[in-house]
Amino acid sequence: MKLGKLHYKKMTLEELVTLAQQEDFKALEEIVRREQKNIFATFTYLHSNNENIYDLTQEALLRMAKALPTLKNPKTFKSWLNQIVMHLFYDDLRKLNRIPPTISIDDDRKQDNNCTTNPHTLIPDKRCKPLEHCLSNELDCVIKREMRQLPDYFRVPIVLRELQGLSYDEIAKITNTNVGTVKSRIARARSRLKDSLKEYI
Repeated sequence: MKLGKLHYKKMTLEELVTLAQQEDFKALEEIVRREQKNIFATFTYLHSNNENIYDLTQEALLRMAKALPTLKNPKTFKSWLNQIVMHLFYDDLRKLNRIPPTISIDDDRKQDNNCTTNPHTLIPDKRCKPLEHCLSNELDCVIKREMRQLPDYFRVPIVLRELQGLSYDEIAKITNTNVGTVKSRIARARSRLKDSLKEYI
């Protein structure tokens, strides 16, 4: 008997990965549904070029689907997936660094993931309701902007820690550094963010 859609939604990620490796398309579909928002969110905190984020998210999901049969331990799926995401991020960063920078005549605020407020205030659009939701959105935009100002070696580990919930060991493996370095960089990133966000929170 085939599992219904609701059964897949109740499964753990490890169970879904195991089924997907056995060519269960519905299980793979559920993995994509769960992970696409996380991947997209990760790229929005890492990447300042919004036009690339959608393409990078799709490419990450495609690579995940193709390489999933090679994953030896389903328990390590999250860490393994984040390695794919980070490889794509660094590859894209190298490509962008080879392209001469251009000056856009558009409002700079468009680069902050459609943030529409003054970057130095937290006054939301009056049309936005409820107010609490608007303020939350605006603060999120500010945090993204400040996060992108961090050097890559600070930004990457703190995103993996705070957004993806990875362990220090997993982050060290992904970033090819030792645990002590990871902890130090995350602490320094938190300190910088605390200083830059103190007028907002």
